Amino acid sequence: MRLVGPSGEQVGIVPLAKALELAQEYDLDLVEVAATARPPVCKLMDYGKFKYESAMKAREARKNQAHTVIKEMKLRPKIDPHDYDTKKGHVVRFLKQGDKVKITIMFRGREQSRPELGFRLLQRLANDVQDLGFVESSAKQDGRNMIMVLGPHKKKTEAMAEARAIADARKAERQGRNTGPDAAADDDDAALEAENAAAEAEADEADDDADDADETDAEVEQPTEVAQDA
Repeated sequence: MRLVGPSGEQVGIVPLAKALELAQEYDLDLVEVAATARPPVCKLMDYGKFKYESAMKAREARKNQAHTVIKEMKLRPKIDPHDYDTKKGHVVRFLKQGDKVKITIMFRGREQSRPELGFRLLQRLANDVQDLGFVESSAKQDGRNMIMVLGPHKKKTEAMAEARAIADARKAERQGRNTGPDAAADDDDAALEAENAAAEAEADEADDDADDADETDAEVEQPTEVAQDA
């Protein structure tokens, strides 16, 4: 086999017994890194440390990986102002998070003969959030619905980085004031933020359920270890 030393240096072609002897001498593992090569290539390394570092690299890569998410918001052509503001708030939040938003206008009964109502509503919403997003897919009729897709100006990775930076800054600020009444106030603020986030999530689910009811009515490959030290 062709043997590579612990620092990446070329030891040369050696028999298996000699390679195992060197592995025991250096208190390292003998790991096959290229089984299909002729002769096979093995390396002296700390295999446990190698697996740990590989796992940490994969974890960091997953943390920085951005998944494209398309949120959906459903509206009615004759939506009242308060509901419109609520729905628009959700769209704003989604765009700030770097997500795309699919806007669906649901027509029911005689509303189907007035598609211009839905078109005007979609145009209004697009204008209201133009600082955060753009029209990626223009309004088009799809059966009893009219659909438009908004895309964020901010990339998902940028939004994630900003959110992480804000969270780190808040955490550092709380740790800097971790005693006395300020700490209690910070804990209260954190609890309030968590309650608000939970309330927003519940509101999203409730909105989607209500809209659905309305619509119904009408890694890198790891090397294989050859031998380990006794």
